[in-house]
Amino acid sequence: MSDNDPLRIEYTPGEDVTLNRLEDQIEWYEGKSASNQKVFKLLKICVISAAALIPVLAKIATMSWLTAGLGVFIVILEGLQQLNQYHSNWISYRSTCEALKHEKFLYLGKAGIYAVANDPHALLAERTESLVSQEHAKWASTQEQGQKVVPPGVPKG
Repeated sequence: MSDNDPLRIEYTPGEDVTLNRLEDQIEWYEGKSASNQKVFKLLKICVISAAALIPVLAKIATMSWLTAGLGVFIVILEGLQQLNQYHSNWISYRSTCEALKHEKFLYLGKAGIYAVANDPHALLAERTESLVSQEHAKWASTQEQGQKVVPPGVPKG
């Protein structure tokens, strides 16, 4: 591998790549879970607020354009949520993060399956990669499903 290879994996003798990888994945899933939660809640607050204003503005004759605009705004926000799957990603990423933390603490405590494993370190590496792979498969499936669903208010066909 050349020094310019973007896939090059740095390794320092004495460094624990398995625990580093586990920590890296915990941090990544924690961050992505938090950001997806924030975006999901922001979108929902905007949708609820806009929907609550529609009946009030509908009573004011000169506000029909604003009422229609709020309806369009709601459809756009719901479409973004459906397209990007913020809620599903938030829950899935949080679940994976907690599963990774569980593995970490079992390993560090030499408990559970790690207490009887012939090579606990190799088992940790396998289980970490298994969790990450499962999450990737779930994410891909969720993204495919999100692409197939038509957001509310958008004509089908």
